[in-house]
Amino acid sequence: MKIILIGTSGFLGKIIFQQVDRENVISLGRSKANIICNLSSQIPKIPWSNLIIHCAGKAHSIPKTPQQKQEFYNVNVVGTQNLLKGLEQASSLPQAFVFISSVAVYGLDRGVNIKENHPLNAKDPYGLSKIHAEEIIQDWCNNNKVICTILRLPLLVGENPPGNLGAMIKGIKKGYYFNIAGGLAKKSMVMAEDIARIIVKASQIGGIYHLTDGHHPNFKELSSIIAQQLNKSNPLNIPKWIANLMAKTGDLLGDKAPFNSYKLDKITANLTFDDSKARQILGWTPQPVLEAFKIK
Repeated sequence: MKIILIGTSGFLGKIIFQQVDRENVISLGRSKANIICNLSSQIPKIPWSNLIIHCAGKAHSIPKTPQQKQEFYNVNVVGTQNLLKGLEQASSLPQAFVFISSVAVYGLDRGVNIKENHPLNAKDPYGLSKIHAEEIIQDWCNNNKVICTILRLPLLVGENPPGNLGAMIKGIKKGYYFNIAGGLAKKSMVMAEDIARIIVKASQIGGIYHLTDGHHPNFKELSSIIAQQLNKSNPLNIPKWIANLMAKTGDLLGDKAPFNSYKLDKITANLTFDDSKARQILGWTPQPVLEAFKIK
């Protein structure tokens, strides 16, 4: 199988590249790839392949200016459009297309066992850009009779992770991470290497899927595992009443405050996603994050 992998420099892209047959993979990215291309401004020249795995994109940042908001659209939407234009110029179209999306498309801060048919209500630049990219890809695949697979992923776990998990590891290592209100809020997450293992099989079937570890660890469980591997004491806990006072102070300080009532509500609310569809159709059998997660 000939595979073109877009986004090999990213966290998930690197892991996928390690799992698939490297001899039959062509990488596409802004640097250190077989095909060098900035998809947000260029249409790539792409050879024929059986499978396209599109895991490039902009994430893990909160835009503070109109220009930063526009960058989400340029990378995640325009970049996808340019990729599809490049595919149309190849000698023939691929048989299958896998798009790495996100549970951010739902725009939810709380909820339990959310299914794939939940309305896509995201209003933030990242979530909106993923919604638009999904729509573009689904239309293109339908029109060109290409098998379309969309994986809406929660928090990705693995060695040297980016985003909030990377910040948690750093905070525990430096001693400034605290759980809030017991750290009992459950959040969906999944091992990145499990995504890499299922991706080729999923590409042959098609559909939209959540992929989680099925346990949905809470902050207390996750931080304890991290602290143990770092040979640190378990993080201390900030009681809910103290957190409430901190949040109200942050509300008074405005946008510059690192903590407010909205963030408190988000941290202390459960947010989990149902992966039963993937288990039934794809034979999805992931590792429990709390057992598999190892810090490099």
